[in-house]
Amino acid sequence: MLTSKARSELRAQANGLQAVFQIGKSGVEENLIKQVDDALEARELIKIKALETSPLSAKEAAEALAEATGADVVQVVGRAIVLWRYSAKKHEAQQGGTHNAAKR
Repeated sequence: MLTSKARSELRAQANGLQAVFQIGKSGVEENLIKQVDDALEARELIKIKALETSPLSAKEAAEALAEATGADVVQVVGRAIVLWRYSAKKHEAQQGGTHNAAKR
């Protein structure tokens, strides 16, 4: 669960993000869940757009995706959804790069 301060910081970071996925007439299906899961592992913070053709509201889609991926809903504004999930893989890659640079 995110604290209000952490949520605020993540909202600020998400301002500059482009939506990486769109939820259309198929709604939240298995393929989308897998892609969102992979994106969260790679990026931690992602933005998704719920199209007008989506059978779910943006809030319903956000809750469904968060539950399916173990992510936290940072915010839902209009049709824009922002999700966050800690990624050990991302942090290992960042630390590995710093560690390797220190060896040189």
